[in-house]
Amino acid sequence: MSCFASMNMANETQFHVLAVDDSLIDRKLIERLLKTSSYQVTTVDSGSKALEFLGLVEEDQRNPSPPSVCSNHHQVVEVNLIITDYCMPGMTGYDLLKKIKESSSLKNIPVVIMSSENVPSRINRCLEEGAEEFFLKPVRLSDVSKLKPHLLKGKTSDKPQEQEQLQHQPQPQPQPQPTPQQQLLPQAQQQSQQQGNNKRKAMEEALSPERTRQRYNGMTTVI
Repeated sequence: MSCFASMNMANETQFHVLAVDDSLIDRKLIERLLKTSSYQVTTVDSGSKALEFLGLVEEDQRNPSPPSVCSNHHQVVEVNLIITDYCMPGMTGYDLLKKIKESSSLKNIPVVIMSSENVPSRINRCLEEGAEEFFLKPVRLSDVSKLKPHLLKGKTSDKPQEQEQLQHQPQPQPQPQPTPQQQLLPQAQQQSQQQGNNKRKAMEEALSPERTRQRYNGMTTVI
């Protein structure tokens, strides 16, 4: 069986939901409801395949540390929300929820839990662990309509990180604009310099030997 049961290729403006359920009937039902609401849907039949699709791999089953991210297969397709069954063999929906919330790169993805059993302690435990909703099966179209606010929150959750990165980037310093007085100052200095040059030229011409000689040559001496 293929790791990814189905994927609806859609444009980038659609929200992408990863549905996890070991029951083929329930998986087909949630897929049909999500597609009716114009969501892009990927379905898998186990929590381990969901982790594989998300790019999470466990280094060691005995190691209680958070799962690491597989560099060669990390969310090839962006996932905006995960909806998973609670009771599944191997890895329960609660276990899947915990692993997603332990991942620094995926913890902001909203997670919704589904179950055919109405157990208050189970519901509270999932909500306390970070689940956005807990739906009772069979899931209805009215339940799917409750996903939109969580999808929008998941879409905008990465923006604060981008803004924080931008804040650390050096900002260009604005150049001070000259005041009207500063703009007129070079003109006044130029005019003053021009006037000084004119006065200096006039004084040099007045003290010129040629002008002095001509003045004495024009005089007559009386004896």
